[in-house]
Amino acid sequence: MGAGSQLTSVSAGCARWIWVGRMAAVWRMARYNWQVLPPGPRVPPLVNALRYARDPLRFFPRVHARYGDIFTVSFPDFRDVVYLAEPSLVRALFTGAPAQMHAGEANATLLEPAVGPRSVLTLDDDEHMRQRKLLLPPFHGHAVERYREIILGATRRDLATWPAGEPFAVRPHTQSITLEVILRAVFGLADAARFARAQQVIGTFAERSDALMLPAFMRRGRRGPWGRFIRARNALDRLVYDEIALRRAEGGGEERDDVLSLLMRAEHDDGSPLSDRELRDELVTIVGAGHETTATALAWAVERLVRHPEAMARLREDADGAYVDAVIRETLRVRPVIVDVARKLTAPLQVDGYELPAGTLVLASITGIHTRQDLYPDADAFRPERFLGEPPGTYTWIPFGGGVRRCLGAAFAQEEMRIVLREIAAGPELAPAHARPERPRMRNVTIAPEHGARVVMARAPRAAENPQS
Repeated sequence: MGAGSQLTSVSAGCARWIWVGRMAAVWRMARYNWQVLPPGPRVPPLVNALRYARDPLRFFPRVHARYGDIFTVSFPDFRDVVYLAEPSLVRALFTGAPAQMHAGEANATLLEPAVGPRSVLTLDDDEHMRQRKLLLPPFHGHAVERYREIILGATRRDLATWPAGEPFAVRPHTQSITLEVILRAVFGLADAARFARAQQVIGTFAERSDALMLPAFMRRGRRGPWGRFIRARNALDRLVYDEIALRRAEGGGEERDDVLSLLMRAEHDDGSPLSDRELRDELVTIVGAGHETTATALAWAVERLVRHPEAMARLREDADGAYVDAVIRETLRVRPVIVDVARKLTAPLQVDGYELPAGTLVLASITGIHTRQDLYPDADAFRPERFLGEPPGTYTWIPFGGGVRRCLGAAFAQEEMRIVLREIAAGPELAPAHARPERPRMRNVTIAPEHGARVVMARAPRAAENPQS
C-alpha cells in the first residue's frame, strides 16, 4: 500500500472517529435535556409533526393526559418545546417579566416573513409596548362600535348569495365577510377598483400563507410554495404602500375614522409619526389576525351550531346577547383557531420544579387548558350554557392569549362574531351537509374545518338591506 493510500485510510478512520464522537456528544446532550426538561413523547420529531398534522386539536390534550401539566415535545424545526397546561402555570407565563419571556421573538420564528419585523406581534420590550399603545385605541372599547354598520352590511350582502337546497362551504363566505370588513373598516376603501384589487391581492396572500408552515429547509427559492408566497407578499406590499401614498396625497385624514387614518395620525412619544414600514407591518398584521382567524372561528361556530339545533334555536331567540356570547366562548373553547401561545426565554426560568434554560420556547397549551375535565366537565361536548352567567376565567379560557400580549383585536373579533352569528341565526335555516362532524385541518396558521363547514340551506335568506357600493 502506498503512502497516499495509507494517508487516505488514516484520514477516513479519523473522520469516522470524529463522527462517532460528535454523535456521542449529541446523544449525551439529548439525554441531559430529557433529564432536566419535563417529560414528553420520546419519538422522532417528525413523528410528532405527523401526529399533530393528523389531529391538531387532540394532539396536545393526549400528550397532557399522559405526561401531566408540563411536558416537552420536539418537532423538526422546534426541538425541546415546553408546554404548560395548568392555569397557575399559564398565569405565571402570562404575568412574568416580559424581558425574560419574549413573545415577539417566539412569534417571529413563524410569522416574521409575513408580518415583518416592525409588527406588534414580532416586537419585544419597550418597542412592543410603544407600538401596542399606538394600536390599542382603534380596537378597544367604544371604538369598535363605529364599525358595526360595516359588519352588518357586509354580512347581509354575503348572506344574500348563499345557495338554497344544495351543499356549500361556509368558510369561503365568512372569509368574504371578514375581508370586506377589513377593507372598509381598516383601509377605508370605497373606490370600486381599489376595493376589487385589494380583495384579489389579499385573498391570494391568504392562500399562499400556507407556506409559513413549511419546514425551514423548504423556505427558500423562487419556485414552489415558498416562491409563490414571496410573490404574493410582494404584491401585498405594493398594495399597502400604494394605499398609504394615496392617503397621504388625498389629505383630509383628520375627518376619517378608518384604522389606517387613525394610525397615520398617531405619534410616537417623541412626536414622530409611524413610518411607512411600521404602517405596512401593522396593516398586514391586522389583515392576517383580523381576517383569516375570525373567518375560521365563524365557520367553526356554524359547524357546531348546525349539529346542535337546540343551540341554534336558542341563539335565534337570544334577546339580550348573553347566549350569543356563550356560543362564541364555547366555540373558541372546543375549536380554538390556534392551539398555543408562545414565549422564548431570554434567561433561565424555574417552572414547576424544572429549571428551563435560556432559549427555551415555552408555550401555553390552549387545547390542553380547554379540555381539562376539572375545568370543563364533559369537555368534548359543545355546551354554550356552561358560560351563561359565568364569565370565562382569565387563565382557563385563553383563545386570545393573555397578559400584556393578549390579542389587540379580541374585542373587535368578538363583536364581529356577535353580529354575523345573529344574522345567520335570524336568516337562513341550515342543516349539516354530512352527518359526521368535520375534522380539524391546518389552514395557513389556523385550525379550520376540513371541508369548510359544509351546510345545506333550507330556504333563501332575506335580501340584502341598504347595500353599499
